Amino acid sequence: MYIRQRRHAVPKRRYELGGGVRLELGERTLIMGILNATPDSFSDGGRHARVDEAVRHALKMAREGADIIDVGGESTRPGFTPVPHEEELRRVVPLIERLRLELPEMPLSIDTYKFETARAALQAGAHIINDIWGLRLDSRMADTAAEFGCPVIISHNRQERDYEDLVPDVVSDLQGSVEIARAAGVAEENIWLDPGIGFAKTHEDNVALMGSLSQLAELGYPVLLGTSRKRFIRDTLGLPVGELIEGTAATVALGIAQGCQIVRVHDIDAIRKTCAMTDAIVYGPR
Repeated sequence: MYIRQRRHAVPKRRYELGGGVRLELGERTLIMGILNATPDSFSDGGRHARVDEAVRHALKMAREGADIIDVGGESTRPGFTPVPHEEELRRVVPLIERLRLELPEMPLSIDTYKFETARAALQAGAHIINDIWGLRLDSRMADTAAEFGCPVIISHNRQERDYEDLVPDVVSDLQGSVEIARAAGVAEENIWLDPGIGFAKTHEDNVALMGSLSQLAELGYPVLLGTSRKRFIRDTLGLPVGELIEGTAATVALGIAQGCQIVRVHDIDAIRKTCAMTDAIVYGPR
C-alpha cells in the first residue's frame, strides 16, 4: 500500500519541447542517459570527449532505451577544476547540434551551472537545463529558464556541509531554489527537483537522504535521482567504479518506490530493466 501511494504522490505532466520533441512524466520512470563531453569525468575517463565518439555513445544509449540525454562539458566530480564557459561551449554546442540531427526526437538537457552555456545550448537545440547549483550560483540561470520556457532541474547543493538537520535542511534549500525560479517567472510545471546525492554530503548523509526521498516527492514536483556510480555506492560495496551496476540499480529501485520519476544513469540497458520491474510494482503492469 505504501509503494502504491507513491504512485499518486507524483504529478503526471506532458511536455511539448519544440520541434516535435515530446516528453511525458508520470506513466513510467524516465531514463536520462549521461553524456560527458569532458576529458576528466570520474566515470568514463573522457572516452566521449570527441564529438564523433560522443554521438556514437548517444546513439547507443538511445537504442538501449534512454528517454533523455544529458550533455555535460565540465566534470563535477569531487575536486574538479572549473573550466571557462568558452571551453564548455566548445565542448557541448557542436555535440548538441549533431545530436539534434542524429536524434531529432530525443529530448536533450544541458548539464551546466553557467547561464552563458545554458543559453547557447538551448539555442543550439537543447530542451532542458540541469543546474547542479539549484539556480543559486548565478541568478541569470533562472532568468534564462524563464525566457526559454524550458524545464529546469534544480539540484540540491551547498558550499559547506553545515546542516543542522539534514533532510529538513535539504527540503528547505530546495524550496528556496523553487522560489528563485518562481520569482524569475519559471512556470510551475517546468520546475523539477534533484536531491543532489553526492554534492556537499558525507557518505552517511547520502545514505540517510536515500531513505527520505519521499519527502521531496511530496513537494509536488517531478524528482530526478542521480546516483549512478556515485562514491557512496563504491564505498558501501568496496568496489571500483566499473562494477557498480547492481548498487546503482538498488538505489534506482528505492528511488522509484519513493516517487522519483526520472533517473540519471550511465548503464542504460541494465537500469532500463530495473525500472521496468520496479514500475510494474509501483505503477502496475503495462
